[in-house]
Amino acid sequence: MSLISADIEYVRAYELPCGIWAEGRYVAAPRAALIKWHSNHSDKHHQIYVNGRYAGATIDSQQRQEIVQIPASFESPVRIEVFAVEPKYAHIDFSSDIKIPYAASNRVKIILLREQNMSIGATADIFFDNGTGEIDYSSALNEMPLRIWPSWLDKAGFTMAGFGVSDFGYDGASAVGFAKGSFGNGRFGFDADTIEWISPSLPAGIYKFAVRITDPAGRVSISETEQITVTPPAKPAEHLSIASLDKQTNQLVLDIK
Repeated sequence: MSLISADIEYVRAYELPCGIWAEGRYVAAPRAALIKWHSNHSDKHHQIYVNGRYAGATIDSQQRQEIVQIPASFESPVRIEVFAVEPKYAHIDFSSDIKIPYAASNRVKIILLREQNMSIGATADIFFDNGTGEIDYSSALNEMPLRIWPSWLDKAGFTMAGFGVSDFGYDGASAVGFAKGSFGNGRFGFDADTIEWISPSLPAGIYKFAVRITDPAGRVSISETEQITVTPPAKPAEHLSIASLDKQTNQLVLDIK
């Protein structure tokens, strides 16, 4: 691991306005922040990660601030981390090495592995139980059916023409191929392409989901998930200011909006 977190402290974030009104109010979007920190690493560069993703790096060992983009969503707090790295590694994204703690979410992601043995023209629809324990198959959550293999050209193979008409490969044009999907999850690795669908915001509760696949002949296959607990995160404070300070009692009152 090349990221060093020790001896880095006082990490602070300052929201940068993109416009200021005459009376002093400011426009915050697009959301950018100035990140400042203290570090004892005088011979290393520094990298900034926002919610576990690489956001920027310093250009020399003396720089202790950087402007980065931050998410525009107010659904959850923004996690900002600063690490020291060797100068030769400053341009490398180490986000895969960062352990991101569990964060509550009010959305559910469904990942569907589309194997080669699924029919061309087959579609998928997603349903859920709305917290009742009984899945409602009369109304799909997705607005339009998910097309699994829209064309035979999408299927994978070693060559640019029809080859080994089986799970070993069909056609290489416009294919996912090696190292561009979840390799090894299929029978040979070509079956590694995935479809991801994210649900709309859901209230707190326990839900079950189901994926129904329909082929061009009208045959149906259904797969249901286990129970999934949805816990919406607490909405972070958008603006924090000092309302008053009683010097006699040393009591501080904050104004949170």
